[in-house]
Amino acid sequence: MQGAPAIVRSLHADERGFATTHDPRFARDRQAILRLVGRHPALAAAVVRLAPSERDDVQARLDLQRLAAQSPPLRARIRVGRPAPAARLLGWYREAQARFGVRWQLLAAINFVESAFGKVRNTSTAGAQGPMQFLPATWRAYGLGGNVHDPHDAILGAANYLRANGAAHDERDALFQYNHSRLYVDAVLHYAHRIARVPTAFAEYYAWDVYIRTAHGSRRVPARRQRRMSSARRNARSSDWRAFRRGSRSVS
Repeated sequence: MQGAPAIVRSLHADERGFATTHDPRFARDRQAILRLVGRHPALAAAVVRLAPSERDDVQARLDLQRLAAQSPPLRARIRVGRPAPAARLLGWYREAQARFGVRWQLLAAINFVESAFGKVRNTSTAGAQGPMQFLPATWRAYGLGGNVHDPHDAILGAANYLRANGAAHDERDALFQYNHSRLYVDAVLHYAHRIARVPTAFAEYYAWDVYIRTAHGSRRVPARRQRRMSSARRNARSSDWRAFRRGSRSVS
């Protein structure tokens, strides 16, 4: 296993590579490194000492690793699907921010931790459903009459719930009402902080693979390979990406 200095160099190189090329392989390599670091607390501490800018990702990984160890693994068949497009998700986060006063980065971080932006389609072991993982009773109270499995409705419902629990004044306490785990709260806040600080962080997380914890350990569910695109589609996708990046930087 590499030492902390080499790991820091790799993390920084992947972050620069993704920001420059938008190639998801850089994001997924960074994800794999962070997962490795998260299994070794002493190594994680050394990485953060050398590179304080990596604290959010490293600490969030440690928190989620500890949280997973306390939770029973899923025993049902894993259901994974394509998430809504990243730019559309960003628009829905911003809509919820404007309507309910909950910052979009916090909503994105919840969506990421709860279901990898809607890629994971399973009901949780506690019975929570949808991309923002609502218990049925909570959804009836705060879901605004929407569909818990619809990402737009779920994002608005989450913002409604967080506002009702005082997110405008105390995000940490509102998140604890959302999920009664200090580790969960800490992880979400770290991801939200990095999304606010690093312009490409949201897109990087969106590109990450899904890992499912089973009775036999974690299993990677790789992103589906993209079909080969025509030159026109590649150019259109590049334009969409530039518009997305401009939008993400313009939101405070």
